[in-house]
Amino acid sequence: MRFLLLLAGLTTLAACQPPGPTHAVISTTLGDVEVMLYPETPGHTQNFIKLAEEGFFDSTLFHRVIPGFMIQGGDPTSKGAKPGQTLGMGGPGYMLDAEIGAPHIYGALAAARPPGDPEKKSNGSQFYIVTGTLVDDATLDQLERIKNIKYSEAQRQAYRELGGSPSLDQDYTVFGEVVSGMDVVETIAEVETGAYDRPAQDVVIRSVTIK
Repeated sequence: MRFLLLLAGLTTLAACQPPGPTHAVISTTLGDVEVMLYPETPGHTQNFIKLAEEGFFDSTLFHRVIPGFMIQGGDPTSKGAKPGQTLGMGGPGYMLDAEIGAPHIYGALAAARPPGDPEKKSNGSQFYIVTGTLVDDATLDQLERIKNIKYSEAQRQAYRELGGSPSLDQDYTVFGEVVSGMDVVETIAEVETGAYDRPAQDVVIRSVTIK
């Protein structure tokens, strides 16, 4: 009986613990990328998990690649897309409310969105991973003035030492970060591209698996 009571108590305590970050593996034709999804952005995180578990991302492409900036995928119309087909307008048929907060430091996972929306709502499925460039303090100072934001010293150090794309800060939702496989992201970022920054040779997302 004592053992059962102790077990029940441990179970109750475990149930009270806040859930830890969820990880996902984006498997591509050029290698795997593991990302950590932020609990601080529950709308985007739960949506990404749902789409991954449904196989929504399977066989889609990284359809937009800009070296020194980011790689973008998640457009369902990219499945089986013909060479030269314009991509980037597709989605699951809904938008996500903005959960803006985290900066676009090297390796950030963020949600794409159409321009011009004052509410800054995200496309329901399209995402990008930031590569970016090294950023100096003068640039961050200027962005603080323009965007009326304040970077912590830790964020400044990350931008100085790792790089990123701070021009996107406070305009797009960052909902995770790469924990392994940035070498794969860099390889994708450097592929030859054609019109609209689409890779000349398809870079396919084989699957997204939740861990």
